[in-house]
Amino acid sequence: MSRLRRRTLLGASALAAFPPRLFAQTATASRPRLLQGVQAGDVGADGATIWSRADRPARMIVAYATTESFTDAKRLEGPSALEATDFTSRLRLVDLPPGQTIFYRVTYLDLGDLKTLSEPVVGRFRTPPASDADVSFVWSADTVGQGWGINPEIGGMTIYESMRRLVPDFFIHCGDTIYADNPLSTEKKLPNGRVWKNLVTEAKSKVAESLAEFRGNHLYNFLDDNLRRFNAEVPMVALWDDHEVVDNWTWEKRLDADARYRVKDARTLATASERAFREYMPLADGLDGPMRLYRRFSFGPHLDLFRLDMRSFRGPNTVAASNTAYLGNDQLTWLKQALRSSKATWKIIAADMPLGLAVYDDWRTKTGADGPANADDGPPLGRELEIAGLLAFIKREDIRNVHWITADVHYPATHRYDPAHAAFSDFTPFYEFVSGPLCAGGFGPNALDHTFGPQIVFQKVPSRIDLSPLEGSCHFGHVKIDGRARVMTVTHRDAAGGILHTLELAPT
Repeated sequence: MSRLRRRTLLGASALAAFPPRLFAQTATASRPRLLQGVQAGDVGADGATIWSRADRPARMIVAYATTESFTDAKRLEGPSALEATDFTSRLRLVDLPPGQTIFYRVTYLDLGDLKTLSEPVVGRFRTPPASDADVSFVWSADTVGQGWGINPEIGGMTIYESMRRLVPDFFIHCGDTIYADNPLSTEKKLPNGRVWKNLVTEAKSKVAESLAEFRGNHLYNFLDDNLRRFNAEVPMVALWDDHEVVDNWTWEKRLDADARYRVKDARTLATASERAFREYMPLADGLDGPMRLYRRFSFGPHLDLFRLDMRSFRGPNTVAASNTAYLGNDQLTWLKQALRSSKATWKIIAADMPLGLAVYDDWRTKTGADGPANADDGPPLGRELEIAGLLAFIKREDIRNVHWITADVHYPATHRYDPAHAAFSDFTPFYEFVSGPLCAGGFGPNALDHTFGPQIVFQKVPSRIDLSPLEGSCHFGHVKIDGRARVMTVTHRDAAGGILHTLELAPT
């Protein structure tokens, strides 16, 4: 098995060997603790990010190896976990051997005495293959929404255990990683008389307005055993959407009519939320400077993944013809160039919102638009112009095997976008796969906007609005690419991992 080569850390050109010290063997209760476990993220051909959190000021130390026994381990001293980052820290590993399982363990050195070490917490991830190996991933979205939280009586968020058992190479969280605007109560009653019981914390008892409260929303999810176990074995590619801040937020949004909020402008909320998101997600980029989520991840010769940010660069949630900004010029230019330069068999675009479903800014009055579709079925208008330009570019450049995965609408579906059924026809047919939620209420179905000709191949519609996890609201998707045949198989699954629909695609 390949030995690990020399590594460098995120934000540093090189790192000296870990200095020798004598560490105190103290009682477990007095050592630093890693209550949120460990997780890896943004894994690609260029490396992986290791994340954890201490319970006090402490120095992060990571050992990693290609053997579970750590016989070939390298050990690196990482950044300090300090109050300024809510005691989170991360470290980027690079120059990793392809097609290898990397075992890592994180410990923290107490900065109070520079002698006391935490107990180690172990994780693993697999690096992208260099040859024709199989690649698989799972995706979903929406964690702890509509008042459905961690229910200890049913074992917590068991959908994470169902995904872990499939042993995917990575997980794409398509947004709504938290519900900052959906507080929890200790109980929520179902129409049939059953009672859902939540684990509740102080931060989840009100809407999030301060940085501490947004951090508390992230911390809440880590109370689930299934999620921590999943994080330790399946690296994440994280997107953000609206509920990280407030429902359907834009930079211009105000909450004057929402009595729950003392802070009325979404920009202030979004600034605090973005900070907490960057602290708690295992992103490749650091905490300084503007957040840039859009990025390509290469997973061997058969898969390139393109992560989008559909929230940060949009204009107001109106359907005005002049309101064209959604992905924004910089992100669109990057995406076109990245797609054109990709040599992978399959090119998967990970988005936080569907392209052709009507998602209104105000679902009660069916006004405005939170997604790119404006619900008029006609030629591209406003935000749709960006999508039309992108799809036409993909056709003109003959970029093949481009498909989309997304979430947001709280029910699973497969859509085939067909120019023969579209008001705008200058594009190559493609599929959009929608999944979710992970732990939230079920909704839908949303109406189709026929500007780009979406056709329903599959959908599972909840029997009522805000269907509970006890009644089957939760779903995830699974994608497997056969390394030899190059066939991509997409399955929609329920919370227990049961297959609801399967589609096999051969590359063109």
